[in-house]
Amino acid sequence: MTRADGRAPDQLRLISVTRDYLLHPEGSVLVAFGATKVICTATLEDKVPPFLKGQGLGWVTAEYGMLPRSTNTRMNRENRGPSGRSQEIQRLVGRALRAVTDRSKMGERTVWIDCDVIQADGGTRTAAITGGWIALADAVGRIPGVNAKAVLRDCVAAISVGIVGGRPLLDLNYPEDSTAEVDMNIVMTGGGEFVEVQGTAEQIPFGRSRLDELLGLAEHGIRQLVALQRRAVDARAEKSFTLP
Repeated sequence: MTRADGRAPDQLRLISVTRDYLLHPEGSVLVAFGATKVICTATLEDKVPPFLKGQGLGWVTAEYGMLPRSTNTRMNRENRGPSGRSQEIQRLVGRALRAVTDRSKMGERTVWIDCDVIQADGGTRTAAITGGWIALADAVGRIPGVNAKAVLRDCVAAISVGIVGGRPLLDLNYPEDSTAEVDMNIVMTGGGEFVEVQGTAEQIPFGRSRLDELLGLAEHGIRQLVALQRRAVDARAEKSFTLP
């Protein structure tokens, strides 16, 4: 059975990434999961937070925000600091990227990953993690004398899964996400290891067999995203990449 947008239950939306999207950052990516679009930038700084000084370790951290008209109605700018939701997501992005980074190989430097949602249709955090890793890889590759492949031990990507109308679905858009009986966000490495599993049943609890089914569905999607990430960072002149 197909979904409202014509996809099969186990099918990703059209995924695209455009590298070097902005002029100034050391790494920048426009990532689109269907109608969801996020600009991910990576900025290098030759310093670390005070708690890391003198330890020979680098740091990777993230910030996340949504533009006022990234949604169907205007939201206020977060002028007084990030909302609770934004804080949760930016911490998630930072944790995900640090999970595959050997910070002892990057020197005492910080990479800031800024994820700005310009259009939201579900899956903004998963797009931010997936695109953020590409921006991070591009930025690390510009550190003089540093082997980027030694710093980044693996890829990391994320996808949403859920149960909507009794059916397990991959990569939920907003109408599906807003009506899901179960909603999950899964973060995995290219090697198939879990970094984070966020899952909630809205009204009806779900059993172990459903959980295993959703995790398998997520792994199916993340394998495709990792393949796209690897294509992107291995490319030289080419800047734009799509799935399928």
